[in-house]
Amino acid sequence: MQPDFPPRLENRFYLTEGGSETEIMYKWGFELPEFAMYPLLDNPKADEIIRNMFRRYLEVAAAHDTGMLLNGHDYRASPDWGEKLGYSAEGLREMQHRTIGFLDEMRVEYANRVSDVYIAACIGPRGDAYGTGGDISASEAEDYHSVQLHNLEDTAADMAVAATFNNIPEAIGVIRAANEVGIPIGVSLTLTPEGHLRSGPTLRAAIETVDEATDGGAAWFGTNCSHPLEFEPALADQGPWLDRLRYVRPNAARMDKIALCSLGHLEDGDPVELGAQMGEVARRLPGADIIGGCCGTDERHLAQIAKNVNAARHPAN
Repeated sequence: MQPDFPPRLENRFYLTEGGSETEIMYKWGFELPEFAMYPLLDNPKADEIIRNMFRRYLEVAAAHDTGMLLNGHDYRASPDWGEKLGYSAEGLREMQHRTIGFLDEMRVEYANRVSDVYIAACIGPRGDAYGTGGDISASEAEDYHSVQLHNLEDTAADMAVAATFNNIPEAIGVIRAANEVGIPIGVSLTLTPEGHLRSGPTLRAAIETVDEATDGGAAWFGTNCSHPLEFEPALADQGPWLDRLRYVRPNAARMDKIALCSLGHLEDGDPVELGAQMGEVARRLPGADIIGGCCGTDERHLAQIAKNVNAARHPAN
C-alpha cells in the first residue's frame, strides 16, 4: 500500500484549481484542439491569462488557509494525443517539462502566502474520457502511460493524477507505470448519474478491484467531472473503501458531460449551491481532503467550496 501523498495536513485541506479548460475556452475564447491546453504555452496572451487564472485560485487558497494541489496542463500530453497535435516524442517531452515549470513558477510566486503547495502532472486516458475507455488491457495501459510518466523525470512534479479514467484495466496499468517510475499517483474516476463508471462497475467495485490488482499502488482515489448529485449515489455503498477517497472535483452543473463541453458557453451553475453541496460531501467523507472544481467552475466556486469545507471540518462550538 502506497503512503498518502501529499501528506495530510492537520486541520487543513488541499484546494485544487477549477475548470481551467472550460474557462479558457468559453470565458476567454481560446480553442483547445483535442481538449489540449499545453499548446497555449506558446501563445503569450493565453499564457498570461492562464497565469492570472491560477493566481485567482491561489488567492482563494490564501484567503481560506488551505494547502494547494496544482494540476498541470498536460492532460493530453501522452503519445496518441501528442501525435494528433503534431508533436514529436521529444517535442512532447519538452511541453511536459514546460507545463510543470509553469506550475512551479506559480508555487514560487505564492511561497510566502500559501503553504503546502504540491504539483501534480495530469494524466488523461488514452481514449474517450466520456465513453468506456475503449478496449485496453492493463499491460497496454502500463506501456502507454509510462511514456508520459517518464517524461516527468527531472521536473518539479511531486506526483501524478490520472483524471477522468473510466475503466479498471487502464487504472491498473497507469498505477503500475507510476510505481515503476517511482512517482506517487492518485486516480480520479468519472461517473454516470447512477454512480457507476461508464464501463459498468460501481465506484466501490472499481476501487477495490484496482487496489487488489496493484497491491494498493495508488496513493488515493477520487472523482472528477461529476456533479455532487451524480456521485452521491456511489457514497451510499458504505465500507472501508471510502477511506481511499481523498480527491473530489465536481462539475459546476448537473448535466451530461459531453453536452456540457459542447454548449459553446460557460455553464457555471450556482457557486453558492455547489459550495453547500461540497460542504455536505466533506461531512460525509471526512477523509476527503483534496477538493476543488472541474468543468464550469472558477474562483467563485472555489471560494464557496473552501468556505463550506472549512465549516464542515471546524463546526462552531
